[in-house]
Amino acid sequence: MCGISAVILADQSGSACPDLFESLGLLQHRGQDAAGIVTSGPKGRLSQCKGNGMVRDVFDEQQLSRLIGHLGIGHVRYPTAGSSSMSEAQPFYVNSPYGIVFAHNGNLTNAREIRTFLDKVAHRHINTDSDSELLLNILANNLQKTGKFRVNEEDIFTAIKDLYLQIKGGYACVAMVAGYGIIGFRDPHGIRPLVLGRRRSVAGWDYMFASESVALDALGFTDVRDVNPGEAVIITEKNVAHRQLIQCDYMAPCIFEYVYFARQDSIIDGISVYKSRLAMGEALADQVIKSFGNKMDIDVIIPVPDTSRVAALQLSRKLGVEYREGFNKNRYVGRTFIMPGQQTRRKNVRRKLNAMALEFHGKNVLLVDDSIVRGTTSKEIIQMARDVGAKNVYIASCAPAIRYPNVYGIDMPTRSELVAHNRTDEEIAAEIGADKVVYQSIEDLVKCVRRFNPNIETFDTSVFDGRYVTGDVDDEYLSHLEGERNDDCRSRASFDSESVGLHNNFYGH
Repeated sequence: MCGISAVILADQSGSACPDLFESLGLLQHRGQDAAGIVTSGPKGRLSQCKGNGMVRDVFDEQQLSRLIGHLGIGHVRYPTAGSSSMSEAQPFYVNSPYGIVFAHNGNLTNAREIRTFLDKVAHRHINTDSDSELLLNILANNLQKTGKFRVNEEDIFTAIKDLYLQIKGGYACVAMVAGYGIIGFRDPHGIRPLVLGRRRSVAGWDYMFASESVALDALGFTDVRDVNPGEAVIITEKNVAHRQLIQCDYMAPCIFEYVYFARQDSIIDGISVYKSRLAMGEALADQVIKSFGNKMDIDVIIPVPDTSRVAALQLSRKLGVEYREGFNKNRYVGRTFIMPGQQTRRKNVRRKLNAMALEFHGKNVLLVDDSIVRGTTSKEIIQMARDVGAKNVYIASCAPAIRYPNVYGIDMPTRSELVAHNRTDEEIAAEIGADKVVYQSIEDLVKCVRRFNPNIETFDTSVFDGRYVTGDVDDEYLSHLEGERNDDCRSRASFDSESVGLHNNFYGH
């Protein structure tokens, strides 16, 4: 999962850098592996800073002051395909044609075919293992075919439409043509999110694309709307043009955005993440009642901070069971879900959370979490509860059991690493050390999200049911993907990253 943003200011003497920098901080939860910004001024000269690490690590005041220009794009990354080396940090750039800068959130399911095409047919050099670089070069190759000295809107729309016909997978993209404007487009199923807003300034209207509405809200952008699936938007100093380039049979946003990834104050595809999580808590309460029956002996409900807190509050209210904060969180440790290697994740759970004996000792505790993926975090948290005196420890998940990998941009691991794969609920409970595990049903989860926008009939729920909406994912593809994603590969990638310097930033034109 990644976070992307792009901005163009009406004032050509202004600086896009402050907005881009702030937007990446607001989207930091979507990626903590690398960050980057590229800006451009009226003459098309590019300024760049990117590197591995958190936003605060990659940029300092001196570097930000050198990012000159009134338009630009930004990116925060965690690795879903490729390595963690600094060469994978985005945005990416190609000088031909026209000077194109590109950032992407998602994952391509036909990356191998695209790489072969670019090598053998288009003869374009690919420097990294990132599928974002593949997308950039497909767009560049399609624009190259125009043979024109200068590009126009019609050329860009045609190039993106051709890209839609070539690319498969889930993706939201922003691009910048040096000295010309910014572009945003989204895959035909709308799997990955992308929103657009505008802000009144003295010189006219400023525009911004971002992965989530929270980035636009915080920076004063209004009239926020989603970029539609299959739609492209081109914004220049003189015009805003949008066109529906391709129609798909159905829209299918990733439901895991609402469960875990998105900030709760975001609105994605007309759905409040906060309200959907409240609804998840209510529905999960019904599952708890069904699972425990007349033998409910829960003394206290405690959330696993932070994503599950909203759902836990609503669950507590419906069950009439006391809600308490039992874990103190160190906010300076990153999301353990996206850390490489089981040992690293396990150690960081203990560094990230501290259980307070006051809320656990002698009690039957129901822990509420947004989801259970590998089970590593859950196992450690349950043990922490027992260590401080909990009598029985139950755990309830706002999401159904995750039994299949995600192929559209969330680095959920191989099937063998998923704790629910080929296990019953009882076997999962035994594996993670819980006295009982309760899962949300997939039908209830979809209802919880869809109720706030009934126009969306389908969501990507492939991690729960193995139904991949692009229709091109088979066992051969999953086996190949798992070869790139298992913990051994991630550990090697992490080592390679360290060898080039985790905070080795650079600046150039």
